[in-house]
Amino acid sequence: MSAVGFVLPRIIYHGTGTLEKLKEISGQKAFIVTGGSSMKKSGVIKKTQDLLQKNKITSFVFEGVEPDPSIETVLKGVEAMKEFQPDIIIGLGGCSSIDAAKAMWVFYEYPETKLEDIIPPFSIQPLRQKAKFIAIPSTSGTGTEVTCVSVITDRKKGVKYPLVSYELTPDIAIVDGEICQSMPAHVTAHTGLDALAHSTEAYVSTLADCYTDPLARQSIDMIFKFLPTAQKEPNNLEARQAMHDASCLAGIAFTNALLGIIHAMAHQLGGMFSVPHGCANAILMPNAVRFNSKATSKYQDLAKLLGKQSAEEYAAEIEKLRAELQVPESIKAYGIAEADWNAKLDEITKNAMADACMGANPRTPTAEEVKRIYQYCYEGKQVDF
Repeated sequence: MSAVGFVLPRIIYHGTGTLEKLKEISGQKAFIVTGGSSMKKSGVIKKTQDLLQKNKITSFVFEGVEPDPSIETVLKGVEAMKEFQPDIIIGLGGCSSIDAAKAMWVFYEYPETKLEDIIPPFSIQPLRQKAKFIAIPSTSGTGTEVTCVSVITDRKKGVKYPLVSYELTPDIAIVDGEICQSMPAHVTAHTGLDALAHSTEAYVSTLADCYTDPLARQSIDMIFKFLPTAQKEPNNLEARQAMHDASCLAGIAFTNALLGIIHAMAHQLGGMFSVPHGCANAILMPNAVRFNSKATSKYQDLAKLLGKQSAEEYAAEIEKLRAELQVPESIKAYGIAEADWNAKLDEITKNAMADACMGANPRTPTAEEVKRIYQYCYEGKQVDF
């Protein structure tokens, strides 16, 4: 067996109240990247700044990162970053805030770099020449606080680009379930199902190994146990922290084992039709399990976690969870008009085949197979090929 690396942040603080660890951070100037108003309304931004100030770290808040952050937002943040000259960058909020902050970090350290320069996987030059990175997630899904990925959208082309480099792995992750209590029910569902897609894909990836498999299994077990409660009881801190931890474990698993066909296809639904990422994953996941089960027997292990035996039963359990969380069962049910779908199907198929996530999938699909999976998921039919 050839040598394999295992990458994760230098420190992961996890548990309720761990935001307080910011008092121990060293540095002079912190640039905080966040999204809409939820972190401000909940008081998390003020608390973050107050904790930094106790250690004599001044801070600047860049607000307004949109869902599926655009390259335009990233470049706007870079300009503010250049002016402030931080030695700490903090991504605070949902995955979009942290992903945008990661991309800003690259352009801050290398101002001459262009987006097309860093689209090829593992093409980002060494970071940390100017700043270190702290990730503080407020949603339990992407695991971006521990991953080597940042997803940026080119809205003019309607394409999501997963930027992949171990340089993007944060230095410090703070996984505090208290921060998640303001998450709306539909966001809890979408992000939780995103985490399930991460662990499911990591477990069957061609790069999975004895380090990543236990993390993926543990994450899946926790998600099925705690996600419905986290959605129904938003102030249940046990469920919130469990989902935050499950998301983080899934992130560690997939940043090392990588992903597969679910994410390669979901990125296109988000980029072209603005389907929320976790929702897109949830629609695609059961049929991806069915498709991949022709090439791997590992889904049987995941079925056994749930008291079942087969890959088909695992796919059915995902469908049951999806229904319980009131997430659409098909792309058509989500609301994409058939004429719009037909007009873009060939384009999203082409883009999915070129997506960086496709490489570690256990079954190598043809373009025609990807197109058929898309169509089956549009209609809500079960893949049988």
